[in-house]
Amino acid sequence: MSRLPILPGAPRPLIFAHRGLSSRAPENTMASFRLAAEEGAPGIELDVRLTRDGKLAVIHDQYTGRVTAGRDPSAKGLNVEASAWAQLAPLDVGAWKDPRWAGERIPLLEDVLDEFGETVYFDIELKSPRATSQGLEAAVARAIRGARAGRGPALGCIVSSFNPIALARFKAIAPDIPTAIIWSTDRELPPCLRHGEGRWIAKADCLKPESSLHRGKAAENWRRRHWTRIAWTVDSPEEARELYAAGCDGFISNRADELLELLPGRRGASFLIKHDEQGGGKTP
Repeated sequence: MSRLPILPGAPRPLIFAHRGLSSRAPENTMASFRLAAEEGAPGIELDVRLTRDGKLAVIHDQYTGRVTAGRDPSAKGLNVEASAWAQLAPLDVGAWKDPRWAGERIPLLEDVLDEFGETVYFDIELKSPRATSQGLEAAVARAIRGARAGRGPALGCIVSSFNPIALARFKAIAPDIPTAIIWSTDRELPPCLRHGEGRWIAKADCLKPESSLHRGKAAENWRRRHWTRIAWTVDSPEEARELYAAGCDGFISNRADELLELLPGRRGASFLIKHDEQGGGKTP
């Protein structure tokens, strides 16, 4: 099976700010994305869900409670997929992090792509828990194509998901956009998908297992088969260096600003040059 190249023009390792610079700003907000861009993060990872009326809301959880309820973690909040955008748009999703972020709202994917599409690359995660389609995949494909109008390939992105069926649907709609299958050992994931088997269903171009799975025989096999691999969640330069030496191509990080020393032209770039000279296959 042929696979699309993953952000071929971007220096390695790929570094994605997880939900923006979420260690310092409220996750999946424009403030978090702006801070990541200002600090020089080359990539942004974000989550997207489809609202009842077809809007692409950038939010991780199915319910809004965790990022709107403040000190009341028991508050469930609104079900994003069962709510209209008019119900979600006014919600404050910043104050829970710190009062200075009060007033941050849930962004729309189109607005994020419009503001940052010429400065960073993206990992857009489809939050799709069902086997049946609700229209999320087609809507995301339209948003990406709309953002690329006038930019062409200047808008770099991959689309990822834990759900291989959703990825397969997306690939059928947008075969020119690279995709990545996510998995972990978490028991919430079906046993048949805990070792990356979803890549065959999804016809994925990239592997995104949790960081602990990038070691051992399986990882060496992926390396021999020339899979592009991205690890999550990696928050220390030391771990990033170890994983990069083991063949990992990129990282999702809450502290992307602290990993920037690994990039060519920055402090620590000698590591990348040495690794490439040793035949690691990482071309800056």
